[in-house]
Amino acid sequence: MLAIGALSRQTGTKVQTIRYNEQIGLMNEAGRTSGGQRRYFEKDLDRLAFIRHSRQLGFSLDSIRELLELSDNPSRSCAEVDSIARRQLRQVEQRLKRLQSLKKELKRMVAECEGDSVADCKVLEVLRDHSECLTDHEGIGA
Repeated sequence: MLAIGALSRQTGTKVQTIRYNEQIGLMNEAGRTSGGQRRYFEKDLDRLAFIRHSRQLGFSLDSIRELLELSDNPSRSCAEVDSIARRQLRQVEQRLKRLQSLKKELKRMVAECEGDSVADCKVLEVLRDHSECLTDHEGIGA
């Protein structure tokens, strides 16, 4: 059995995050010692590593919850898992397109800035007036 600190170190997950994952039901509540300290099993280590890796890949907490439910029921169809992963891939591709658009716009703003006075600064002009932008980048940074 592992204490919360050991679980934290082995997975690279902050103790607060482990507690939060328990609170929102992604992880089962840990067993407790007679002194009230949390104790975790190997299966908890695997589950936490799964959650952490899923978050690193950008999956939402709701998607992770779905994936964990499917993982907990190995007789269910892998098609459901595939569908969740494909949905995540589409979201990543959409974000990449928006980020490429932002990159293009920022490069243009910087290239057009002559570095004279602030009064003539192209970067500030574009930031003040959205119509100066070449592309629509709604939803970025919101």
